[in-house]
Amino acid sequence: MAEIPGTQNPGTQNPGIETPGTENPNTKNPGAEVDPGGAAALEHARARAHGPLALRLAEPAPPGFVRLSGGDATPVAGEGAAGPGAASTRTPVVALPVWPDGVTPSVLDEYGLAPVPVERSGETRRVLAACLRACWTDLAAEPWPGAPASISDVLACYRALTGRGDDMTRSWAVGALRRLADTGWIIRSGDVVRLGPRCATWPPESHAVLRELVRRLPGPQPADGPATLSLEESGSGDPAPSDLAPSETATSGPVLSDTASSVTASSVAAPSVTGPSDHRPVSAGRDETSPDFDGLLSPYDERRRAELVAALMAVEHAAEPVHEARFAALRDPALRRTLAEMLARRGRTLIQRRDTWISGYDDAVAARLIGASRRTAGARPGLTEGERAVLTLVLVHSVAIPRADGLLSEDTWLSPYPVAVEELRRRTLLPIGELESALRTLRQVGLLTQVKAVSEEAPGGYVPGPQFHRLTAAARRRLQEELILAAGPQTPLATAIRSRRA
Repeated sequence: MAEIPGTQNPGTQNPGIETPGTENPNTKNPGAEVDPGGAAALEHARARAHGPLALRLAEPAPPGFVRLSGGDATPVAGEGAAGPGAASTRTPVVALPVWPDGVTPSVLDEYGLAPVPVERSGETRRVLAACLRACWTDLAAEPWPGAPASISDVLACYRALTGRGDDMTRSWAVGALRRLADTGWIIRSGDVVRLGPRCATWPPESHAVLRELVRRLPGPQPADGPATLSLEESGSGDPAPSDLAPSETATSGPVLSDTASSVTASSVAAPSVTGPSDHRPVSAGRDETSPDFDGLLSPYDERRRAELVAALMAVEHAAEPVHEARFAALRDPALRRTLAEMLARRGRTLIQRRDTWISGYDDAVAARLIGASRRTAGARPGLTEGERAVLTLVLVHSVAIPRADGLLSEDTWLSPYPVAVEELRRRTLLPIGELESALRTLRQVGLLTQVKAVSEEAPGGYVPGPQFHRLTAAARRRLQEELILAAGPQTPLATAIRSRRA
C-alpha cells in the first residue's frame, strides 16, 4: 500500500504530546519582535496541542495559518465542546498551521529520520485510504472536504482493499478509525465519517497521485457478515496491550498535545448528519495568511533557506533527537539562532542534549496555554486520573527505582528497564479494562512505549515513550519533584519542595 503523499504517517499530527518545557537558556526568544503580545505563538502552540483552531465566521486566522471554510456541514469542536463527538459549537471555519515553504514532514524520509510512529501504521494508512475512496466522490475537486460516507462503506472499501474480513481485522480497522478521528484526519458522527481538515494540508502537487490512487482502489464490496460495525462496538477496537507487538505510538494527547497532533480528543467534532445519502460535496474556501517566517528566511539564499526549513521539520517531527552533523542549520551557530527564532514564533524552543537537538514547548507559552485551558469552561482535559496513575507507576518502576539502585546515571527519563503488565496489575487498584485503556492512550500519545519480550529473562513491558525526549531541564526537574511528592509526601525532601513552592 503506497503511503499517502505529502504527510507523515496518518495518526500523527505534529508528533508528540510533550510535557511543556522551558526556553533554552542558550537561545533568545525574538517572538516579541514580530508579535508583541505573543498571540501568534500562543495560537500555534494551541493548534499543536489541541488540533485545528475553530474560528468565527469573520475572524481572521493568525499569521502562519491557512483559514479553511468547508461549508455548514463541517462543525468543529470549539472551547465549549464536550469532547469527541460533541457538536455544541458549530462553525464552518478552521485554521491550520501552514507548512513552511510547502515542506511537509515527509522530508524526514530524505534524511533517513523516523517520525513518531503510529500504532498499527499499516492498518491506519489503509483505513485512511478507504476513507478517501469513500468520501472523495468528485475527483475533479480537491479531496477536502469531500462528502460524508457511512462507516459500513468505509469498512467495505477496507475489506476489498485488504481481502480480509475476519473479526480481528475489522477490530483493527475500527481502532484505526478512532485514531484518525482523534487526530483530525477524519470527522465521525455515529456511523458517518467525512474527511477531516488535516486532509486539506496535502500539497496540491500531490493531488494527481491521490486521484490515481483512488481510481485504483476497489470500491465497497458486499460483506459476508454484518454490514455495519459501530465505533463503539467490539470493545476498544484494539487488542489488549499484552497481545500487541512492540508499540508504535501516535500523537494525540493529554497535557499539551502536538497532534497533531496532542490532541487528547479530536479537535474536530462530529458533524450532525444522520446519513450520507442527503449530503453532497460542499465547496471549500482556502485563505492563507501572511507567512510567519518570510522576514527570517528572506536574507538567505535558496540553499540555506532549504536547510533551515529541513532542520525545522526534523526537530519538530522526528521521533528521536537529531544529530547536528545531519543538518547545517544545527551545526552553524548563526543558522541555529535563526532556527531558534523560527521555533519561537510558533511557541517552541530548541532543546540540546550533547550534540543532538529536538524541539519542545517554550515554557512561558506553555504556562499561558495551560492557564487559559484551566480558565476555560468545558476545555478538553489532559490525562485522566487513572492515566496519570499508570504513567506514574511506569516512571517509578522503570526510572526512579533503577536510578536509586545505581543502574541509571544520566539525567534522563528514558529507561531500558521495562515494567511488565503483570507488575502494573499488581500495583494498581484500577480495573483491568481501565488499566488497558490507560496504557493504550499513553502509547498513542507517545508517553509510553511497549517493549517486546525477547526471552524469559526479558519479558518485555512498558518504558517511557519518545515524548520524554522533549523535556527541558526545568521540565525534568518539575517531573522529578512531582514524583517525590507522589511517592513520599511525608519525606523531608517533599516538605522542602512544598516550602519552596509556597
